[in-house]
Amino acid sequence: MQNEAAVAKPIRSLDDALNQCQVLGMRLSRQRRFILELLWQAKEHMSAREIYDRLNQQGKAIGHTSVYQNLEALSSQGIIECIERSDGRLYGNVCDAHSHVNCLDTNQIVDVYVELPEELLKQIEEQTGVRITEYKIDFYGYRMNQSQASV
Repeated sequence: MQNEAAVAKPIRSLDDALNQCQVLGMRLSRQRRFILELLWQAKEHMSAREIYDRLNQQGKAIGHTSVYQNLEALSSQGIIECIERSDGRLYGNVCDAHSHVNCLDTNQIVDVYVELPEELLKQIEEQTGVRITEYKIDFYGYRMNQSQASV
């Protein structure tokens, strides 16, 4: 129950993520800080391998195992986002509740903020008997060329 109260505060910045680690009693190791800093700077979703490669390219020596263990610990506590894909997991920084646009051309995932009309939410609640408190939507599509974008 104590963790529920700790997770209630939204994580909107690197400082919020670091503070949340402390609130949850997680050790803020050098490797954990490197990972969190990278995810907040990059503002994109990356695989564990990409995170490992980028950190080592930046001269921040970190092992494969350390990357995987820290990503698992951070995502299991809701400090970072983990997206399950058919080709593996992708990790990103956590921010307010959001949805994703998945580009099928580039495999890029773009965070978007979607607010559904109140009438639609009420209709879903009536159909399911469940009070909607939060939602996430996954969109899939292909890049539009400029002529399609202006239509």
